[in-house]
Amino acid sequence: MQPRNMSMSGVVDLAAVKAAQEAKAKAEQARAEAARQGGTGAVSPADLVIDVDEAGFEQDVLQRSAEVPVVIDFWAEWCQPCKQLSPVLERLAVEYNGRFLLAKIDVDANQMLMQQFGIQGIPAVFAVVAGQALPLFQGAAGEEQIRQTLDQLVTVAEQRFGLTGLTVDPDAEPGGAVPSAAPVEGPYEAALNAAAQAMDAGDLAGAVRAYRNVLADDPAHPEAKLGLAQAELLQRVQDMDPQRVRKEAAERPADTDAQIAAADLDLVGGHVEDAFGRLIESVQRTAGDDRDAVRRRLLELFEVVGPDDPRVVGARRALARALF
Repeated sequence: MQPRNMSMSGVVDLAAVKAAQEAKAKAEQARAEAARQGGTGAVSPADLVIDVDEAGFEQDVLQRSAEVPVVIDFWAEWCQPCKQLSPVLERLAVEYNGRFLLAKIDVDANQMLMQQFGIQGIPAVFAVVAGQALPLFQGAAGEEQIRQTLDQLVTVAEQRFGLTGLTVDPDAEPGGAVPSAAPVEGPYEAALNAAAQAMDAGDLAGAVRAYRNVLADDPAHPEAKLGLAQAELLQRVQDMDPQRVRKEAAERPADTDAQIAAADLDLVGGHVEDAFGRLIESVQRTAGDDRDAVRRRLLELFEVVGPDDPRVVGARRALARALF
């Protein structure tokens, strides 16, 4: 089973947060299942560089990106800069020892993929992490720049998505890796799928009900908690007039309700640090029930982004300083 929101639509903050949680769970379950069966899931160094076409993209890139960051090298035989860049990427894939997987796509043979990624020229290098596609660089790049970009990619993949990469065994037979175990469906899988489908269809009330049903039986269920926080946030902002909300927040900095509403809009727009900073400033300037209302909303937004996100970790420290 692939993550419920796996797509190539780009890194949208709420979608990426949810994908991170699902990718973490899938990676942990796969590792646990491999250990239970006595396998290592090791790959050979030759398996770290693969050729991918349109028919295999779903399995070889999207699904694998829930286990390991997949770097995509778009190239063509006639492209001279590609002939300089591709060997560097292949060498680094082996050197990084499974921290990322390199997928090579010949654009002449895979025009549809080239169009889907919006590529205007090659070489072009993208990454897919937990189903989320993001551009890395285009054109020939120096090795130092490539290394810095890859270092950032593997750090984000590990810290935010829990993707620690593939185990590499030099003695393993190429193509003989133990396949990752599919995650075992939990007792609430049907309800969570229904909730996700309701979210995709814009039925936020239905999604809220479905997530609350799961939490009624399992109050600590991480995906249901995250989903409910997202659905409730989207419910709050769906009828807002963004221009009016932001005008009121700017004109009335001491108005708790105005700042809370603007923070919700900030988060939905992907401005996570702005949302957190706005509410922490409100905590500093308020007291009593107003302060408590701001604090509760900030904790709810922490739930949307996820406790492991470094922006949440930093904001929690700032909140503690503001309160005490």
